[in-house]
Amino acid sequence: MSLREVAILMRDGDMGAVPIVENGRLIGIVTDRDIVVRAVAAGQDSTTQVRDAMTRDLFTVSPEDFVFEAIRLMGDKQVRRVPVIDGNGGLVGIIAMADVALETEDEREIAETLEEISSGASFWGKN
Repeated sequence: MSLREVAILMRDGDMGAVPIVENGRLIGIVTDRDIVVRAVAAGQDSTTQVRDAMTRDLFTVSPEDFVFEAIRLMGDKQVRRVPVIDGNGGLVGIIAMADVALETEDEREIAETLEEISSGASFWGKN
């Protein structure tokens, strides 16, 4: 798939990230930021293949993990989305900061935490 095709998919689906699955296994994720920073800024065009711009170094959780594990990964790795992977490497879903914010009861505390993750502040240095 070309970057143009995935960009159209993102636009039409109102999403900022698309998981890349091959033979039933998650092999990467491409974000709108990947397209801009890895491809456009490097002089590549819209015919560039997704595999040349996608993120391959993934930080994942399993469906059995506690949500806190996903939040910890977001903070440690400064990412906004964490793929949920089954025991066979299959994509089950993606948990995003917005998902956590919508499902938490302490809205103020989670909003502050998510802001720190987004801003790159030292999340784990917090007292």
